[in-house]
Amino acid sequence: MTADKTAIRPFHVDVPEEELTELRRRINATRWPDRETVADQTQGVQLATVQALARYWATEYDWRKCQARLNALPQFITEIDGLDIHFIHVRSKHDNALPLIVTHGWPGSVVEQLKIVDPLTDPTSHGGSASDAFHLVIPSMPGYGYSGKPTTPGWDPVRIARAWVVLMKRLGYTKFVAQGGDWGAVVVDMMGVQAPPELLGIHTNMPGIFPADIDGAAFSGAPAPSGLSADEKIAYERLQFVYQKGIAYGFQMGLRPQTLCGIADSPVGLAAYFLDHDARSYELIARVFNGQSEGITRDDILDNITITWLTNTALSGARLYWEYWGKGYFNAKGVSIPVAVSVFPDELYPAPRSWAERAYPKLIHYNKLDKGGHFAAWEQPQLLSEEVRAGFRPLRKQ
Repeated sequence: MTADKTAIRPFHVDVPEEELTELRRRINATRWPDRETVADQTQGVQLATVQALARYWATEYDWRKCQARLNALPQFITEIDGLDIHFIHVRSKHDNALPLIVTHGWPGSVVEQLKIVDPLTDPTSHGGSASDAFHLVIPSMPGYGYSGKPTTPGWDPVRIARAWVVLMKRLGYTKFVAQGGDWGAVVVDMMGVQAPPELLGIHTNMPGIFPADIDGAAFSGAPAPSGLSADEKIAYERLQFVYQKGIAYGFQMGLRPQTLCGIADSPVGLAAYFLDHDARSYELIARVFNGQSEGITRDDILDNITITWLTNTALSGARLYWEYWGKGYFNAKGVSIPVAVSVFPDELYPAPRSWAERAYPKLIHYNKLDKGGHFAAWEQPQLLSEEVRAGFRPLRKQ
């Protein structure tokens, strides 16, 4: 008798000690390149930064702490559309909590969202009220972490968006909301485009707001079009910088992900690749490994890299870029349902209200924050939690 494929199976992380020993051996055996020939980061991740990371990773970092944090939360696996999906599911103790599914991005995992679990499910212990509570579902995207790795093409954000609706309904939620940043923002935009009746609204901290012509002009390297407001011009220039100097990894993974077999073989190669996401995030991470205090810690960074190493998901995660190549990350996509937008100053671009209102005709919340960057849940969990509460407040039953 075959097991029900729709069954929800408990999951527990248990990494054999020999895998951690082998990881440290590989870190210590790294063959280092020469130092960069410039004094800044224009050639990529600097040798001193990645060597500091490697020293800490091989000698002081303790994966067991991350494993314990994961195992302290209810984790499950269920099969959707032929693929195992891993997810964390924490129900709030408060009555009438609003079901919420939160999606991570690249180079990420559910590790990014661990700090927002308590503030969202137990708001009364974090300066909020019981009426702002959420039942929280945090899945690993296909090919990431403990979810299954697709063996055939087709697992793009459109399909992931559909799968998340299946997941929420399977958990018994008939009405719910969705949140995301990075790839998670593209996924929630797609959920908003699909507009299933169960989905009340979405919250995004990397909103797809650029009009198609503006997005195309920024990609082409053209000067800012005339007639832009001051906010729009800043967003245009930041997006142009991202396209021209900031997403080398996106081109590589979008066009030839399988060529990156070296990052599946070298922990330090993987770490360097993951650090080089965007200029502002890299500067923050470099400061952390230089001994300065930031919103994220050395352990935060290495928890995320280590989970990718241990699950051997560097390339299965990379293929998401190939699946979606050329379809637009930052452009308006035609979302018709209610949307809440939070703008963090060190995001890839600060989304102007004018474009947010055009991209999201049912904009129910827009706020610019004073601090925080691309990995908001990781770096500024309290601020993001407050934004998610405020953003979805209008959608709760009176």
